[in-house]
Amino acid sequence: MNKYCIYGTDLRSKYLRKIFKEEGNEIVDFEHANIVIAPIPFSKDGVKVNGEIITCIELIENLKDTKKILISGAISNDIKENLKESNIIYYDLMENDSMAIYNAIPTSEGAIAVAIGNTEFTLHGSNVLILGYGRIGKVLAKMLMGFGANVYCEARKEKDLALISAMGYKAIKLEELDEVIGNMNIIFNTIPEMVIDKKRLDLVSKDTLIVDLASSPGGVDFKYAKETEKNVEWSLALPAKVAPYTAAMYIKNEIDNII
Repeated sequence: MNKYCIYGTDLRSKYLRKIFKEEGNEIVDFEHANIVIAPIPFSKDGVKVNGEIITCIELIENLKDTKKILISGAISNDIKENLKESNIIYYDLMENDSMAIYNAIPTSEGAIAVAIGNTEFTLHGSNVLILGYGRIGKVLAKMLMGFGANVYCEARKEKDLALISAMGYKAIKLEELDEVIGNMNIIFNTIPEMVIDKKRLDLVSKDTLIVDLASSPGGVDFKYAKETEKNVEWSLALPAKVAPYTAAMYIKNEIDNII
């Protein structure tokens, strides 16, 4: 029988330990485990394992020559190279499409919760722009449409723009963004690159809420946004905050598929 060592201090990790135990699995320390489960993301700063004292380098050194399997998610390219060079068997859960799609559900619900909690108007009837039409963008757009929002979606690929229109949303090309961004009540960014720069922030009303869902370094010029008193919320790791039990179940099911 497999023995699991589960790192992490957020609620997802705590629920994951509970779910594994309830199914009769053994939760042990690192030395006695053959499967090591690390948090998602694996590291926020590239130095320490997320939520732990142990560094990424220390954990990798401990995994060398042990035949232990490492399972985590959102592992940086640098750490992946180190794992490969150390001949460590690892799995990045977020590289699996099904896991990433399931993860988009609590992320989207959390993004809507952030929007409701930081505005004084209803989503119904609001002009809402989603930057990026990937997994999160697709799920979020459907949920917002259910609230009765006027949903605008930005995309770069022609096939995505066609799908946006087919779903009943308003398709926005990247080069058209400056023309519409000033008319939005809420903007959700899912693109992990500088999309809302100084120029675009100047076009955004101070009454507009910007919810950035992109991983570090984000997609907003946060320094300039603060200087110009724009309403920006950088909302990371929403599954762990708004639906940790469900997020843990998604992780558990994917780990079972791997094993």
